[in-house]
Amino acid sequence: MNSSLFLATLCLAITVAVGQFDYRLDAEWLQWKTRHRKLYGMDEEGWRRQLWEKNIKMIDQHNQEYGQGKHSFTMAMNSFGDMTPEEFRLMMNGFQSEKHTMEHLYQEHLATNTPSSVDWREKGFVAPVKNQHSCGASWAFSAAGALEGQMLWKTGKLVSLSEQNLIDCSWSQGNEGCTGGLMDNAFQYVKDNGGLDSEEFYPYENRKDFCKYSPKYSAANITGFVDIPRDESSLREAVATVGPVSVGIDTLPETFLFYERAGVRSGASMGT
Repeated sequence: MNSSLFLATLCLAITVAVGQFDYRLDAEWLQWKTRHRKLYGMDEEGWRRQLWEKNIKMIDQHNQEYGQGKHSFTMAMNSFGDMTPEEFRLMMNGFQSEKHTMEHLYQEHLATNTPSSVDWREKGFVAPVKNQHSCGASWAFSAAGALEGQMLWKTGKLVSLSEQNLIDCSWSQGNEGCTGGLMDNAFQYVKDNGGLDSEEFYPYENRKDFCKYSPKYSAANITGFVDIPRDESSLREAVATVGPVSVGIDTLPETFLFYERAGVRSGASMGT
C-alpha cells in the first residue's frame, strides 16, 4: 500500500470513529476534560469519549427513573466518567475482603436508646474529604477516618491522620500498600507501633514509600478494636453511639461510580 492510500484509509477510519460521537456534547466534553485535567493520546481519546458518553446516558436515564420513584438515589458525572467499572475497581478498591476474619466482635447493648439519626459531621467528628487518587489504599483512608473520630472523643481535638504512614509502614501486619489491605491490620499496626503520625507531618504521596514514622509527630494511638457483626442492628447502634466507624462497601454495581446523594421517596427502597 502506498503512502497516499494508507493516509486515505486512516482518515476514513478516523471519520467513522468520530462519526459515532454526539456532537451536542462537544462543549460538555471539553469542559469535563479541563475540569478533571484529562489528557489522552491520539489512539485513546476516541474510546474514552465513547465511554464517557455511554455513562452520561446511563446517568440521565437513572435520574429520570429516580424522578419516577424507581430509585432511592441520584447520580452525577464525576472524574471517573471515562473509566470502565473494572478499571475503577482495580484503581480504587484495595479492601481485601477475602482475607478478613472477624475475631473480636462488637457487643450490642440492647438496652441502649439508639437515636433515629445522627450526623457526625455536624458534631465535628469528621475531617474534610480526602482523595486517594490512583493508590488502592481505601483501607487506610477508612481506618484513619474512624480513628480521627475516636481521638476527638479522647482529646477534644480533630486531627487529620496520616494514611501514608499506614501505607508505608503496616506491611508486617499484612497490608500491601497501594495494592490492598485491611482496616483491622491498620488498627493492629497503630497498636503495635504505639502511634500514628498526623497528616501534617506525614503527608499523602499517592504511592508506596519507605516507612518514615516518627514518634515526635504521633497524633493517635489505640488500645484495641472490634469488628461489628454483619447485621443492621449492630451497625446502627455502633454508628449512633460510638462515632464514625470504618466500613468496606461493595463497589461492584456500575451505578456506584456516579452515586450523588440519597433521597426518600414513597415506594422506594433504600439499602446500606
